[in-house]
Amino acid sequence: MKRALVSVSNKKGVVDFARRLNKLGYEIISTGGTCKTIREAGIPVTQVSDITGFPEILDGRVKTLHPKIHGGILARRTDDHLKQLMDNGITPVDIVAVNLYPFRDTISKPGVSLEEAIENIDIGGPAMVRAAAKNYHDVVIVVKPDHYDMVLAELESNGDVSQKMRMQLALEAFSHTAAYDAMISTYLSEINNSPFNDNFILAGQKVYELRYGENPHQKACFYRNVAPCRGLADAHQLNGKELSYNNIVDTAAAWDLVKEFDETACVIVKHTNPCGTAIADTLAEAFDRAFAGDPVSAFGGIIAFNRTVDLATARKAAEPFMEVVIAPSYDKDALECLQTKKNLRVLELGLKRNNKLQVKTVEGGFVVQERDAGDIDINNLKTVTDAAPTLEQLQELALAWKVVKHVKSNAIVVAKDGMTIGVGAGQMNRVGSAQIALEQGGDKCAGAVLASDAFFPFKDTVELAARYGIKAIIQPGGSIRDEESIEECNKHGIAMVFTGIRHFKH
Repeated sequence: MKRALVSVSNKKGVVDFARRLNKLGYEIISTGGTCKTIREAGIPVTQVSDITGFPEILDGRVKTLHPKIHGGILARRTDDHLKQLMDNGITPVDIVAVNLYPFRDTISKPGVSLEEAIENIDIGGPAMVRAAAKNYHDVVIVVKPDHYDMVLAELESNGDVSQKMRMQLALEAFSHTAAYDAMISTYLSEINNSPFNDNFILAGQKVYELRYGENPHQKACFYRNVAPCRGLADAHQLNGKELSYNNIVDTAAAWDLVKEFDETACVIVKHTNPCGTAIADTLAEAFDRAFAGDPVSAFGGIIAFNRTVDLATARKAAEPFMEVVIAPSYDKDALECLQTKKNLRVLELGLKRNNKLQVKTVEGGFVVQERDAGDIDINNLKTVTDAAPTLEQLQELALAWKVVKHVKSNAIVVAKDGMTIGVGAGQMNRVGSAQIALEQGGDKCAGAVLASDAFFPFKDTVELAARYGIKAIIQPGGSIRDEESIEECNKHGIAMVFTGIRHFKH
């Protein structure tokens, strides 16, 4: 008689799986709660402790860690291995169905203690999964309940599981335990406040396969972090088809920026750069002003709101062709309005920010950094010019500074009346970005403010700003030619403040 070891935390489908295995002539052995569930369903099952002759001990920490279990899993079906099993009274195990303690669910609970988290680190489960996966030629390993039917279909049709499927299940099993360990490593790193360990572990769970990547000839997939941190992968999609690769990247950029604002705000992003950002008393007004900042670029863009979307705002947002709308919530009639646009992707996501690290791949590796959480206090900026900014100008400078942080460097942002009127992104020299932003703003630049993500290496950006009527500038400072820029500002009566912090974004 063949033997199946079934010991699962997720009980989904386990009774039907055990029943069909029993009909196929498998002896089922199990532990604890799984054994109880199968037995209560009237299916014959043997407790693992009856196999090992040893009780579960240490509050369940030791159940399956025994030669009569692992010997049965790891033995190859060779004459030598089978003889050793016989000599030691061990029966081979042919199927292992195991999934692990819900560590992610445990550490996601508010107020969970370190002690509780530690007790939900599975030891015996990963050992059995890895053992079975190592011996996949002779043992079928199943870690996902969704694959029970697939395995049973082959057993019922062919009496065995193909080597191709066994290999796929083994790969899935090793990925399963690797992700589980990554989750534990990430959690303990956060508890210990040591994110940059000698080994950085990154693991994801597939959300869905994408139609393609940045371009149609590139394959792509969307993953969520296995460690609990809320982000775009957790958004609820309320309308439209699946997000594309570019939708995901652009929506993340819009969402990151709109969360910077305490005021009612709207951000419109195109190709990861904000083409329009505005704050206002109402969300509908914020959208109007953000869209007016660059209506040509806004076409086909991503809209992000930091307030509940009402009907008036939804009607405006539904008028132009846009790819995505994301907000923390929607009024019922607002959602119904947006849902009339069948191709408009509508996402709902809480505003909480808890991703502390950013990862970017390079050929042969990746770089990891802390998220740019640098901020300023507008009341403590260093004024370096004869003219000091007015309170109104300080508020405009604060908005421009928040936006420039999210623009590809070299970055220049021009703002006026609570909105951006010009954005210069990603140029190889700073004055080139300034030229783009100021030309975009045109006559509206008179009396506006300008933000630069890094210091001015020369005075040319100030000279250009003066020609367009800019009245206040915010920049990090720190250039060996700062005095030249300061003198140029004084020459034109421009107020300039230093932040002492830069915001390169690559």
